[in-house]
Amino acid sequence: MEEKGVPEGDVIAPKTVTHPGPRAHWMGMRQVVVPSAGAQLPGLLAMPAQPCGLVVFAHGSGSSRHSSRNRAVAKHLVQGGLATLLFDLLTEDEDRPNRQMRSKRFDIELLTARLIGAIDWLATQEPLTHLPLGLFGASTGSAACMRAAAARPQRVRAIVSRGGRPDLAFDVLAAVRSPTLLIVGSHDVDVLELNAWAASHLQTSHAIQVVAGAGHLFEEPGCLEEAARLAKEWFQTQL
Repeated sequence: MEEKGVPEGDVIAPKTVTHPGPRAHWMGMRQVVVPSAGAQLPGLLAMPAQPCGLVVFAHGSGSSRHSSRNRAVAKHLVQGGLATLLFDLLTEDEDRPNRQMRSKRFDIELLTARLIGAIDWLATQEPLTHLPLGLFGASTGSAACMRAAAARPQRVRAIVSRGGRPDLAFDVLAAVRSPTLLIVGSHDVDVLELNAWAASHLQTSHAIQVVAGAGHLFEEPGCLEEAARLAKEWFQTQL
């Protein structure tokens, strides 16, 4: 059955690959369950033949591992030799759109705890333990990435934010040690201003890349592809 947001044929049956180096591993895409901060969170782990790093995605509010934009970016990263993990930061009950649970989508502390839990879990999973780790965040997920990187400076080697809200991690920006790329659409004026403010408070190496013609969701022709290219090049350089 075709999975939501993924064209048929993109999901490859896992198989074992051996290449020069200390470990053999499977390649392709598989479903995983990430135990983190009191929850069992479903995810999708993709592995190229010879990964040079692993990128964990933190989705924005109201999204999930099925985000078509994040999965398009992840596919681009895998083609560039990077393993990727997309997982839900909230349980189904927490993410159910009702008045009582809506605040969970904007609970940055909870989202950060879930992301940190995933980082710690990956450190125990062969053959992923040796891979340098990067974080990719969108919208509120970017704030969780910043906070997680500040909490795990020895594990997180690079961060990319797409249309993100790093300003929501204002109190830890100076503690982030991971090289950070902030990708913002030129038409996303308010978020561009917030990213510029956040960048001014970063003490690590960082850059802002403005994608011409892009809005907040990068839905305009070619804009998401450009964001994916920038992310891939940043991770390939930093990891």
